[in-house]
Amino acid sequence: MDIKNLLSVHQLSKSYGIKTLFTDLTFGISEGEKIAIVAKNGSGKSTLMRTLMDPAIADSGTISYRKGIKLRYLEQHPEFAPGQTVRDVLYQSEHPGLEALRQYESIVAEGGDAHAMQLALDKVEATGGWAIEGRIQEMHGKMNLPAMDRIIDKFSGGEIKRLAMAQLFIEEPDLILMDEPTNHLDLDIIEWLEEYLIGYKGALLMITHDRYFLERVCGTIYELDHHTFFKYDGNYSYFLEQKELREANEAANLHKAKQLFKKELDWMRRTPSARTGKAKDRIDRFGEVKKIAKQRVDDREVSLAINSQRLGGKILELHKVGKSFPDKLLIESFDYTFKKGERVGIVGPNGSGKSTLLKMILGEESPSKGKIITGDTVIFGHYSQGGIADKDHLKVIEVVQEIGEYITLNKGQKLTASQLCERFLFDGNQQYSYTSTLSGGEKRRLYLLTILMKNPNFLILDEPTNDLDILTLQALEEFLDDFPGCLLVVSHDRYFLDKLCDHLFVFEGGGRIKDFNGHYYEWREEQKRIDAIKTAAPKPVVEEAPKKEKPKTKMGYMEKREWDALPGEIEALEARRDTLNAVFESTEQDPEEVAKAAAEIQEVLDTLDEKEMRWLELSELDYE
Repeated sequence: MDIKNLLSVHQLSKSYGIKTLFTDLTFGISEGEKIAIVAKNGSGKSTLMRTLMDPAIADSGTISYRKGIKLRYLEQHPEFAPGQTVRDVLYQSEHPGLEALRQYESIVAEGGDAHAMQLALDKVEATGGWAIEGRIQEMHGKMNLPAMDRIIDKFSGGEIKRLAMAQLFIEEPDLILMDEPTNHLDLDIIEWLEEYLIGYKGALLMITHDRYFLERVCGTIYELDHHTFFKYDGNYSYFLEQKELREANEAANLHKAKQLFKKELDWMRRTPSARTGKAKDRIDRFGEVKKIAKQRVDDREVSLAINSQRLGGKILELHKVGKSFPDKLLIESFDYTFKKGERVGIVGPNGSGKSTLLKMILGEESPSKGKIITGDTVIFGHYSQGGIADKDHLKVIEVVQEIGEYITLNKGQKLTASQLCERFLFDGNQQYSYTSTLSGGEKRRLYLLTILMKNPNFLILDEPTNDLDILTLQALEEFLDDFPGCLLVVSHDRYFLDKLCDHLFVFEGGGRIKDFNGHYYEWREEQKRIDAIKTAAPKPVVEEAPKKEKPKTKMGYMEKREWDALPGEIEALEARRDTLNAVFESTEQDPEEVAKAAAEIQEVLDTLDEKEMRWLELSELDYE
């Protein structure tokens, strides 16, 4: 089969001031390929994505697209025009079938002639217009979106992300660019998205820190390192193996170059500069060796080490805690007593009350009932979804110095604010850059630094993995693995939960919180088994004891009149339904008549359902 190239990039470069993001990148994307880009925060991943959509951003290089390609980009934080409804957004798709439907509806509304209507109907048929409506409804349901008439202005970040994703999938592009697609999504949607992308026929280029996505969805990984691409033809586990080999080879080659440089330097010093017989080729080689030997392997890693305070006997107790609002019950009655060293993950749909529970524990909100008791020795460290706020006017070093000029580590060692920044990969130049210039992931890393500086012994992390690069995530996981205090974490990152939490609070809705003793993957397997049993197993026939009939309620005068009229109304609606169906089944269709019938049929069916349901309700009453 001839696989066609969709996009070709040649010698693409981009810098901001003195900071180089990437240089001479050359790569291509073919039909059906699923590629991921991984790199440290601030390396230019998101800038590269934006450059692929708008080549004018690049300093140099070329980007070529296959003629007629349908290319779409899902940004980290999608935005829509204010005042739009869900329907407005989903029906904005550029799918040719939807455009044909809009054209047909416009002709009908303007009272166009029969010939124009027929041409429009033919176009709808040819472009799959009748099927696109069903696809829109399917995506609306799969993404668990609010009602079609809801205005999106006050939607949460998760709702906006799901809406943008639904709009994109309706169009079924040839190539999708996605920047952190799993951020702000709940776990059910993430797992659905993973399966959907595995089966997606188009090509995919994504930035993600979701390691299960990288393992299952992507067959090629590009690592952006030292301003260039390193390609790995395999999934995440293959990438880890090959990356280690590559870095080991680089270190070995650098060591050899340094040894050779010492020898050549000794020769150059021993050879008088005026000697005319000096070998020119050896002098030239000295320059090349010197250039290689002076290279540095950037193997810095985030170093997290704090001196957390010891926890006393009483840590945190929740007694019959409940939380409700006038229109919603979030938590019914929850009891739990934390023990030393516990690591608890919190999972559940967006809006189910996970963040509210954290706020009540921290004293930022009061429970509607019950009480929360916090031990005297507890020092909370709260990493919120909002991240670092109102600090754009400060330099990185100033943000840290606001908390303290130095920090004491777990062995009594003291680090200055500058040294601490270095451990979090903020070098001397970046420490004196304004926070506003940092990437999203770098701001998250700085925020994490400010939390850990306070030496907490009970960490509460609300979506800590958003925007962090894989290297920082690995360092955070290693730190938390050794953290002696308690950990309570809300996360949509399944890998993160599986690695760190052996206990779950599962928000099931309706105020119920299930206390599950096990890892996330164990809970998901249990849920799958339960769902399979419910779906496949025949329901047992249980003989019920005869129930005493409740006395019927008597029918009032108005209900008696309604009861008498209903059979005739139902019969008339059924006759109208049959008439409208006959219009669709006719071999000689009048386009105008078909349009009118299509507009009326659903209203007739809905009214018929209501009347039949009302007849059943009244039949339960005593009318004698």
